[in-house]
Amino acid sequence: MPADQSYRSFPKPSLAFVLLCLMFVVLWVGGGASRADVFGQVVVRGAAWAILVFAAIWAERPNWRRAPAPIMILFAASLLVSVQLIPLPPNLWEALPNRSILTLPAKIAGEAQPWRPIAIVPSAALNAVSSLVVPFTILLLAIGLRKSEEDWSVGVLLALVIASTLIGLLQFTGVGFDHPLINDTPGDVNGGFANRNHFALFLAIGCLVAPVWALSGGKRWRLPVALGMVLLFVLTILATGSRAGMLLGVIALATAVPLARKRLRRTLHRAPRWLWPLVLIGLVSIVGLFVLLSVVADRAASIDRAFALDAAQDMRARGLPTVLAMIRAYFPIGAGFGGFDPIFRMFEPFELLKPSYFNHAHNDYLEVILDGGLASGLLLGAALLWWAFASVRAWRKKASVEQLGSAILLLVLVASITDYPARTPMIMAIVALSGVWLSGRWDTAK
Repeated sequence: MPADQSYRSFPKPSLAFVLLCLMFVVLWVGGGASRADVFGQVVVRGAAWAILVFAAIWAERPNWRRAPAPIMILFAASLLVSVQLIPLPPNLWEALPNRSILTLPAKIAGEAQPWRPIAIVPSAALNAVSSLVVPFTILLLAIGLRKSEEDWSVGVLLALVIASTLIGLLQFTGVGFDHPLINDTPGDVNGGFANRNHFALFLAIGCLVAPVWALSGGKRWRLPVALGMVLLFVLTILATGSRAGMLLGVIALATAVPLARKRLRRTLHRAPRWLWPLVLIGLVSIVGLFVLLSVVADRAASIDRAFALDAAQDMRARGLPTVLAMIRAYFPIGAGFGGFDPIFRMFEPFELLKPSYFNHAHNDYLEVILDGGLASGLLLGAALLWWAFASVRAWRKKASVEQLGSAILLLVLVASITDYPARTPMIMAIVALSGVWLSGRWDTAK
């Protein structure tokens, strides 16, 4: 086929897809940290607002019925955080749980109590609501994609994981990489993230994305390439030193098998029946062999840290009683989103004092309830119910991209038990994209 004919046969991408790719590139560059004061937040949010304006003027009208549940969940979350910024009269504010100590300065000074919002740290709540522009932008662009571009978006996500893996491997060899946009730790294998646990989650997501990409498009050369990438992702997870990452990697590998089974069987439909279990055993053996070699070569930092874990010194375990006491103190209204650090210092016992600070509860389910009280707990429960019902539908339909969305969200949900990955812009964006994938409502397309 002549080159010009081959070029014309490749469909022209929509503006929404181009902007989605651009947004993810910006996220890859500066969206790896959750702290509000890093410069990457300015870059990412500025790009999100610019892309939103550009899409509103020039892009095709998005199909809002494409992903109704994720849109409603994001809208409800935005509304919940925004309500916490509305100033309340002193009498009403003082009636909220555990606010009396904050009234002392005005009483001592003999001044009238000012109007205050529900959020004890208003600047933190304002930052929280500002951060939601990132998932909203991804959601808006994703529902504007054509059906043919769904597989392309899978490839884009895989390319980002590969790029971060290459950075992680450079860091593993000892190459210094001081990221100017995030608060990374020198010497860590973090692949452009501030937290190695978040990088390990990103790699585990890559273990899910690779087989779906390999078995889409009918190109057989992708299978061995995807296998090599999965091996690389697994070994890099071991190099990160993330204990949680090991569990996420195991879950990702276990989920990748049923995720790719239908398309792999279709690819091997002419082969003997005994070939499928042989392929499965072979893949497991290859991954296990490389992991064993990594351990023997003393390159599996995650496993080393797992065996060196001292529960008595783990701040996640030691800080849990204090976090639970904070939830009881502010329930059912909540303390306000984003203010965990200064509020924890009000409750922190002497035995937990140390030079570093405890920035999050390291259990995002508990922190969400602490931040928003009963309302955020109900919203979280509704989101989990939607994920569960949508996942059952996706796995019954055996639609691979919908199943991929379900599996990615599962990894984020598991990671949130001991961490706060969804507070990082990159993971936040992936959650939004996965929610659109899981919705799978192409029957409502224009």
